[in-house]
Amino acid sequence: MNIYFTDFFDLQEDVLDSYGAFNISLINDLPLFIDPFLIFGSDKKEYQKLHQQILKYLTFLKKKSTHCIEIESKIKSLFTFSEVKQNWLGYSKVGNGGSGLGSKFGRQFSSSLNIVFDDLNCEEITQSSHLEKVGLFEVGIGRDNISDLTTNLIKEFLLNYTEVFALKNIESKYLKKINVEKVYFDYKLERWMPKEFTLPFIFHDYVLLSPKDLLTKDSNWINRKDLDGNFDTICRSISNGQLRYEISNYFTEQLPKPVNQKKSTKKEISWAAHLTINKYPIIINYYVKWKEDNVIDAKNVAQENVKEVHDFFVKNIQFSSTTLNKIGFYDIPPTTSYNESMKRVLFLKEAIENMDLYRLFYLNDKPIKRESHLQLIYRLTWFASSYDVNREPNNGRGPADYTASKGSKDKTVVEFKLASNSKLKQNLAKQVDIYEKANNTKKSIKVILYFDDKEYKKVVTILKELKLDNKENIILIDAGKKISASNVRI
Repeated sequence: MNIYFTDFFDLQEDVLDSYGAFNISLINDLPLFIDPFLIFGSDKKEYQKLHQQILKYLTFLKKKSTHCIEIESKIKSLFTFSEVKQNWLGYSKVGNGGSGLGSKFGRQFSSSLNIVFDDLNCEEITQSSHLEKVGLFEVGIGRDNISDLTTNLIKEFLLNYTEVFALKNIESKYLKKINVEKVYFDYKLERWMPKEFTLPFIFHDYVLLSPKDLLTKDSNWINRKDLDGNFDTICRSISNGQLRYEISNYFTEQLPKPVNQKKSTKKEISWAAHLTINKYPIIINYYVKWKEDNVIDAKNVAQENVKEVHDFFVKNIQFSSTTLNKIGFYDIPPTTSYNESMKRVLFLKEAIENMDLYRLFYLNDKPIKRESHLQLIYRLTWFASSYDVNREPNNGRGPADYTASKGSKDKTVVEFKLASNSKLKQNLAKQVDIYEKANNTKKSIKVILYFDDKEYKKVVTILKELKLDNKENIILIDAGKKISASNVRI
């Protein structure tokens, strides 16, 4: 059952591990991304060179932005990039495709460049400048944008990194010479240039490996949420008393006047912080300095994050695939989309409740209550199917978890929910009916995962209130550690 890089290219995982690369899935993106702070914070000379390479391009863009960079053609050629989907990292809903960095990002980036990087190459507060600063200043530029931009700017390194491993460890029948576009920037010609590499090749495309010590999950070390959460601490660290007072006073003025002694909401505080940063961008430099002073913590957190993703999405799923294969899961003959979807849901239920597959939903002995985890596992159960399976297809009324189809007349919506979801009742009452209409089908399956008796009782109560307690297409799965006697299909 081929899922991971080592499966498709006939490798032992310890060979890849000793090289320092992450064993990516070639079925679906895994929730990891490259954090540019880990490039800056590394002691490796090759990473330090990459950091300087990023700063060189920022310097070039800043210079260009003072000469009418707002021209759309310039923004497109210098500020926009396609997603480097070949590294199979990120948050794509299905496969490895993403939106990349389009014109909207390009305009935001170019318009804020001279403000955000006003002290580029002449820093007095921080040790260096950082690409992530643009995400602190511009609302809407998040971790995906920063990671995509970083990956594009170090693309040549990643290609060389992959090629060296491939030529030494992978059979030639799996390799192909590829002329890759936009590999390095020629400062004389002022354009991105192509270059040829010999790379692992599958599914009509090449594959890129990424070093584990550049990866993290959830958030960059330098990120807007962290700045908002520590905004008061950062402002109080400013040594200039007059500036500190002005910032505090301006921030307070941006908050709405209290009504009935109610405190400001997190959203209101975050917006007031955004306005204050716009007025006093020097705050960003003090925040970045604070993060630079904790570079060791950044490395430790990232290392733990990568281990968690490996344990959950590689180690545990390898175990689950072996288990499912043993019980004939992948031998289910195709019938209709509804029947095959139901059979696979019931197989998954059986394996989770009675064959130790429940451990997929635990990390450090605690349940991981993320619906995206359950959805991804179900996605992996379909990779040997002849059906067209799409994860979270958005057909106009919001995305469903999956549709399974074989032609336009045979389609089934499969929706996953956790019992702990605060909007479970609302979703059960309305959501799947909407998805059915949007996907032009009347067939659907609702799967609900619970971890304990309290959650189970909550679900049963909701189903009775909605008069759904006798529906065969609503499946409850017990992911608790102790298998309950109430293996129920309602």
